[in-house]
Amino acid sequence: MTGKERREQLLDIGRRLFAERGLDGTSIEEIAAQAGVSKPVVYEHFGGKEGLYAVVVDREVSRFLAMATELLRGEDNMEKFEAAAVGLLRYIEDNSDGFRILVRDSNPASGSGTFASLISDIASQVEYILADVLKVRGYDPKFAPVYSQMLVGMVAFAGQWWLDVRKPKLEEMAAHLVNLAWNGLSQLDPKPKIAAGALQRLSDES
Repeated sequence: MTGKERREQLLDIGRRLFAERGLDGTSIEEIAAQAGVSKPVVYEHFGGKEGLYAVVVDREVSRFLAMATELLRGEDNMEKFEAAAVGLLRYIEDNSDGFRILVRDSNPASGSGTFASLISDIASQVEYILADVLKVRGYDPKFAPVYSQMLVGMVAFAGQWWLDVRKPKLEEMAAHLVNLAWNGLSQLDPKPKIAAGALQRLSDES
């Protein structure tokens, strides 16, 4: 193999092992053994397991952001959101190892780490789209950051869950995602408030 070919082979092996076991559960010895090389070859290319992991993660982040940016282009209508939902689930299905690496070591709710940062980047892009959607419907666009975090978080968690259970089928899952997201947006209350009775219930229970 050329140096470039060997590097790609190690990246492919590392990607698969990191997806299965995470960074801590994967060893340099195993990566080297599966590549049919000695440990120094891995160190020569990446400086160690962490260096290999960093390159794998950077590639997955770039791939995910490029996919999301492409899906979010164009006119803001229901068909666009449907295409985006199908596209996202296809990405998760076709790149399951890469997606597992992104979500394995950082829970979306943790507020830190690779996946949380990635979700934040996607939410920032969605924010501009939702600002226009809200404005057209007569709602205050200043709440776009709030709704973008909710929407992207919902899709991220749902995608994670679907990758494990694989039910319902991809397009049906996408349809349900859009059903909740789009129909929820189309029926927004312009000034939502928590009912006084709900707050009183909490007060009574405490």
